[in-house]
Amino acid sequence: MTAIAYHAPQSAFSTGLACKCPRCGRGRLFAGYLTLAAQCEVCQLDYSKADSGDGPAVFLIFILGALAVLLAYLMLYVFALPEWISWLILVVGVIGGALLLLRPAKAIMVALQYKNRAGEFGSEQ
Repeated sequence: MTAIAYHAPQSAFSTGLACKCPRCGRGRLFAGYLTLAAQCEVCQLDYSKADSGDGPAVFLIFILGALAVLLAYLMLYVFALPEWISWLILVVGVIGGALLLLRPAKAIMVALQYKNRAGEFGSEQ
C-alpha cells in the first residue's frame, strides 16, 4: 500500500502567476516558453493531463484588443499623436503584451483545471 502525500491547497492565481506547480506551489510548470514539463520535480504531479488549449490566447486577444482600441482612441483623438507613432506604440504594445502575458495566462488556466478537477485532472489528485 502506498502512502499518499498531502499537499495544502494552493491558490490557482498565485501559482499561475509564478508559473509553479498547481498542487505543491514549488515545482516548475514549464520546461520551455510554453511547453509544460512532464511532471513536477517536487511532488511528481503528471502534467500530461493538463490541456489549456486555446483558452489563454483567446482571453488575451479580448483583453489586449479592448485595451488597444481604447489606447488608439486616446492617442489619435485625445493626445493628437501622429498616426504612425500611434501604430508603432500599438503594435509593440500588443505584441509585447501577448508575449509577456501568454505564459502566466496558460499557467493560470492549468492551475484552474487542477483546482476544479477539470478534464483528466479530475481522475487523480
